[in-house]
Amino acid sequence: MKKLAVLFAALSMLTMVGCASIGSFGGKTEEVVDYPTLVEQANAAINKAKSVGSEWRDSRKILKKAAKAAKAGKMELAMKLAKKAKIQGELGYAQGVSQKNAGPWLF
Repeated sequence: MKKLAVLFAALSMLTMVGCASIGSFGGKTEEVVDYPTLVEQANAAINKAKSVGSEWRDSRKILKKAAKAAKAGKMELAMKLAKKAKIQGELGYAQGVSQKNAGPWLF
């Protein structure tokens, strides 16, 4: 019974280590950009999502908050918010493309 418990503990540790390393392996490397470039990229991503009818509700609001934070000198917060808006634009576009032909669904 003791051997079984040790085996179970070892397997659960391997599972946790494997899951933790998934996010760091094979992901895209992000290039570091300055704030104005990031805002430009976010606007482009949001406009692209809008072009397929899938702009997310808060994306532009988040960009406005980023601008306020930048004006107040809180550049770390401004960058974080601009990055979030960019990601929302990219995800909105992907959602719009993937659900282009969606319609009512009957059982």
